[in-house]
Amino acid sequence: MTTYLTTEELSQRIKYDTRTIRQCLMNAVLFEGVHYIRPFGGRKILFIWEQVEETMLHGASANDLINMMEG
Repeated sequence: MTTYLTTEELSQRIKYDTRTIRQCLMNAVLFEGVHYIRPFGGRKILFIWEQVEETMLHGASANDLINMMEG
């Protein structure tokens, strides 16, 4: 089962400010289509907890991220 979190919920889990998540982590270490989605093409962002946690615990190489983005 996939766990989707809002930015605020993710902030509580990883102990980072929501602004830090949006301005520093997104598109630097958290990537759209891998770590988060924008459902229905809207502005709302939902983070995929399992992917975020995996990257936090084990890191990810550039090749890993490319493979994950390609499917």
